[in-house]
Amino acid sequence: MVCQEIIDILQEQSPEECACDWDNVGLLVGSPQKEVKTIYVALDATDEAVAEAVEAGADLLLTHHPMIFRGIRNVSGSDFIGRRVIALIQHDISYYAMHTNFDVRGMAQLAAQKLGLLECEVLDVTCGGEPEEGIGRTGLLPREMTLAECADLVKEAFGVDLVKVFGPLEQKVRKVSVCPGSGKSVIGKAIAAGAQALVTGDIGHHEGIDAVAQGLAVIDAGHYGVEKLFIPYMGDYLRRRAEGVKVIEQPERAPFSYR
Repeated sequence: MVCQEIIDILQEQSPEECACDWDNVGLLVGSPQKEVKTIYVALDATDEAVAEAVEAGADLLLTHHPMIFRGIRNVSGSDFIGRRVIALIQHDISYYAMHTNFDVRGMAQLAAQKLGLLECEVLDVTCGGEPEEGIGRTGLLPREMTLAECADLVKEAFGVDLVKVFGPLEQKVRKVSVCPGSGKSVIGKAIAAGAQALVTGDIGHHEGIDAVAQGLAVIDAGHYGVEKLFIPYMGDYLRRRAEGVKVIEQPERAPFSYR
């Protein structure tokens, strides 16, 4: 299959038109006519991911977060973005990113399913139409539970060892919002939706305590912790849809450690 055929398959899952205006998604490096026999799937196009794609003999690197986000004025080996672009071009690897378009059409519903949320509604509508689409979901847990029990559910659902919890652990929760990635911007949306807890990542001290002051508990499972599900999901999707193409998933590896 050529790269454009793979892109068409990816667009069926998460159309580029669903991405937020500020985002940078799509084919960021390479030719749409490149023959693709092997795809390497990762969350980020880090130096390690690029090197692993090269070692795997990949023809296409697929990530969630775009490596090229803001405008760049030159491509040289003097900075880390240029270094990665050069490596991809030297090894004839095309590079495609599906970020907020996958958040809207994929990630949000997957996260809600992981938590077993019922009667889900879109948390932050970013795409009109029928049905409405957008970032995050709000729904009901299968049963009322304490915030501590909900935190344990989050750890099990997303396969993380630790979560940061803002709010009293004995608090009862049933209605929950989930926003994979960084959820600072949807705290107000979750409060407006009547959620008792928000499951997300990248919550700082002030955002957390201010949310609790407004009646919203927060369970921070980490940006990587909640979004790493992109890798196995897209690996499985491509194996089913891109017949004859080898798909390799980056092993789970958090970009940080606790000491």
